Amino acid sequence: MGKDTTSRIPVTAAVLAGGRSLRMGIDKTLLPVEGEPLVLRVAESVGSVCQRTIIVTNRPEALDDVDLPEGVRVLKDTVAYQGPLGGLATALEQAEDDWVLAVAADMPWLRPELVRALWDASDGAQVVIPVGPKGSEPLLALYHKSCLPAARAVLDSGRRRLVAMLPSVKVVEVSVESLRHFDPELKSLININTPEEFEDVRGSSETIAPAKPSSVRLSVIEVGTRRTRGMPSERPVTVMLNDVEIATIQGTPSNLEEMALGFLVSEGLITLRDLVRRVDVDHKRGHVYVVSEESVPEDFRYRERYITAGCGKGVTFASVGHATGIEPIVSDMTIDSGTLYGLMGQMARAAVAYRDTGGMHSCALASDGVVRIVREDVGRHNALDKVLGRAWLDRIDTTDHILLTTGRVSYEMAVKAAKARVPIVVSRTAVTDLAAEIGARVGISIVGYARGGKLVVYTHPERIIEEEEDQ
Repeated sequence: MGKDTTSRIPVTAAVLAGGRSLRMGIDKTLLPVEGEPLVLRVAESVGSVCQRTIIVTNRPEALDDVDLPEGVRVLKDTVAYQGPLGGLATALEQAEDDWVLAVAADMPWLRPELVRALWDASDGAQVVIPVGPKGSEPLLALYHKSCLPAARAVLDSGRRRLVAMLPSVKVVEVSVESLRHFDPELKSLININTPEEFEDVRGSSETIAPAKPSSVRLSVIEVGTRRTRGMPSERPVTVMLNDVEIATIQGTPSNLEEMALGFLVSEGLITLRDLVRRVDVDHKRGHVYVVSEESVPEDFRYRERYITAGCGKGVTFASVGHATGIEPIVSDMTIDSGTLYGLMGQMARAAVAYRDTGGMHSCALASDGVVRIVREDVGRHNALDKVLGRAWLDRIDTTDHILLTTGRVSYEMAVKAAKARVPIVVSRTAVTDLAAEIGARVGISIVGYARGGKLVVYTHPERIIEEEEDQ
């Protein structure tokens, strides 16, 4: 008798969606490919061949608006931000089946036939993993629940790579070349990690057959199409520090942990990373609770503050006088105009929400010619706070970085940059006279109108080098 190629295999598919997406700059698992989020595409693909499907993530609330197939469970990673190995350990612990398929949430062309081929090779193994010229593919592999002790032992040792556990378990390797029978171009192994890779995937989506016939969706998000654009999302978000209400901010309800921390850091209300004990986000109520060993200034307990997302007031309690106490920034950093234009282009390519809605601001942190972090929000101040919050969480030293923004650089934006000790700030649009005054005073090179092959350097021009034209 031939093998059964129709029934589902007794495996729990674990879609690992807990990464930080640092190279993408935004949550890549929600990026749309052919009208549906990446994480949904992967869940549908593995769900057609595996008995059960779970999604392991550090941010379950981010999937609230994703129309997941019936029966798909969303689990919060029990070992947060410990890479795919942490997600696998959570899946092995929670899975109902003896076998778990670990699959990355950013594989848009995954074919179910490859999963079945791995299952056919599972006899006598603890791990079944594809191996090719570039090494093993641990994010499309089968793991038996008996691997859990080995996974925990690696995590306890401080390591995070999935392959670190392989020497202590019985592994069956499947040649990647043998999988070409099911996927001639091995599109199933494609991951999306950068804006450029996302653009490549979108550009090739018309020539690659989908993993399964598409079905009707309740909501469709398209990027860069001629369809009617979506609407920017704006909600009130209340920042609480040690149970004291600090401010209510109108902003885009994403990356709220970063926005709250960036706001508190830029306002000088928290300063030491190791003294922050916990950050809890209540998305339904729109509250971010920050618990820190640093005390809240007494006068904040008796003030009510409501800050709009608009351009008038801005998200800061600082005044121009606040800049007088900031130590001057001394930096020998320089950048040529060509590299600067390239950075602005990188930020623009990563601005997925802007292309969807046309109503979002972007802000980015860059170094060595590469954009490291990109965040978007309806408010330019919020986008900046999100970038600074992410950098603060990751302990990034911003003194050797460049801040980029699509919004106007006003005095409060300049003060936030000065407190972050950033030597160069670049905007696609205008710079106010007060911002330029602060930039000149504290040692920031502020650049405006960086678009269309031109730019205007308002302060400390010695750091901006004109790119020489080819002779």
